Amino acid sequence: MLDPFYGRERELGILEELLDSKVARLVVLRGRRRIGKSRLAEKFEESFDNHFTFVGLPPEKGVTDEMQRQHFANELESQTEMGSLRSDDWDFLFEALGKVTKKGRVLVTLDEINWMGFFDPAFLGKLKTAWDLYFKKNPRLVLLLSGSMSAWIEKHILRSTGFFGRIALDIVLQELPLHQCSHFWRPHEKKVSATEKFKVLGVTGGVPLYLESINPKLSAEENIRRLCFRKEGLLFLEFERIFSDVFGTRAPMYKKIVSTLAQGPADQAMIFKGIEAEKSGVYSEYLDDLVKTGYLSRDYTWSLKSGKFSKLSLYRLCDNYLRFYLRYIEPNAPNIMQNRDMLPAGWMAIMGLQFENLVLNNRPSIQRLLGVNPADIKIDNPYFQRGTKNKPGVQIDYMIQTRFNILYVCEIKFHREPIGMDIIKEMQQKLKALKLPRGYSVYPVLIHVNGVKKEVEEQEFFSHIIDFSELLERSVRREARPFMDEP
Repeated sequence: MLDPFYGRERELGILEELLDSKVARLVVLRGRRRIGKSRLAEKFEESFDNHFTFVGLPPEKGVTDEMQRQHFANELESQTEMGSLRSDDWDFLFEALGKVTKKGRVLVTLDEINWMGFFDPAFLGKLKTAWDLYFKKNPRLVLLLSGSMSAWIEKHILRSTGFFGRIALDIVLQELPLHQCSHFWRPHEKKVSATEKFKVLGVTGGVPLYLESINPKLSAEENIRRLCFRKEGLLFLEFERIFSDVFGTRAPMYKKIVSTLAQGPADQAMIFKGIEAEKSGVYSEYLDDLVKTGYLSRDYTWSLKSGKFSKLSLYRLCDNYLRFYLRYIEPNAPNIMQNRDMLPAGWMAIMGLQFENLVLNNRPSIQRLLGVNPADIKIDNPYFQRGTKNKPGVQIDYMIQTRFNILYVCEIKFHREPIGMDIIKEMQQKLKALKLPRGYSVYPVLIHVNGVKKEVEEQEFFSHIIDFSELLERSVRREARPFMDEP
């Protein structure tokens, strides 16, 4: 049976370092919904003599601060011998919690802290006071503040003067690396092809809860059908839960933004045009929220000559599930509700974008396979060069610039059949368009999922050809080829 806790060994190790501390510790844990925050907290609590967990109520219509406090009181009563707690003020609730956390190795987890303090502007101030008056007086206590709304946590906790100097750790959970995702097919992990795994990962990304829902005995198509195109399916219902629970009353505008980006990357002007809104600080804040919550990525291009980021950037919908939902699940919702749960024709059409996301979310593995030391990297990102009268425009899926004046120019290519010679012509055109500083060496790299034709390999044009299957394994360092012609 699959270990329900998998792939967070590094983060768990960082948390467990706190166990040797001689003072109380305040920790922030954040990341998108379903990314494994609660599971990590549950695993961490195994190291404590006692633990208390409180989960905020989603800020749905009708929920009030009074209801949040009463819910907290109910949870405290159920975890202790206390009864009839006074719940008309957070001060009394935190004082009561302080009484049962005075001694011993104790973990207190406030899960979805952004929900808990959503309605009361004094909530965080009272929590800070409780930390100073009660919690920090137990040198073996850890207070863990967890939430899905990273932007809210950053604004109200991490940047707050009230919590300044009090945060010991700020852990942001990302999607699982691909080599860890592969284990969700256990015990059939070795029998399932990389292409079959990619079809599923192209929809789920590296989100643990989605991966836990895979039935490893079923084909990719059958797993996708039961998760996405059945009215009871987890991923059919998930989208509205994400937007209503995380973003509350702002959900419709956030949905318009991600819907605009479902077709591909765009700059701010294109996004504002897509949502039919004038550029403003409010909408820029919405974009920033989506980036910090982990659903969008803002990819800045840069100057090859100076090695510094430009002001130009493109926003990318980096969450594979959201794009798949908007492109294929939502348009088929009426059929799904009528129990017509067949996969729509052409559902593989956006897998190029999905493949690109998977690779970009696994940059450390790419760097290891290329034999590039992270300490030697100046900048790595998707790269674009806007066309002018003197130079053509060009867009590179992923590029690494090192301090040794080397560029790794990566083409991330999904194709249903082995890739043919056209890929070399395509890459030659891109390299020709790049405006390179003097003295730079260029290493073209091809990252693919369904193989390349023999003649492509025989040309030895690419310094590295990386198969998706290599990303599904713990990648090892390769040696870079000792040659490369400049374009």
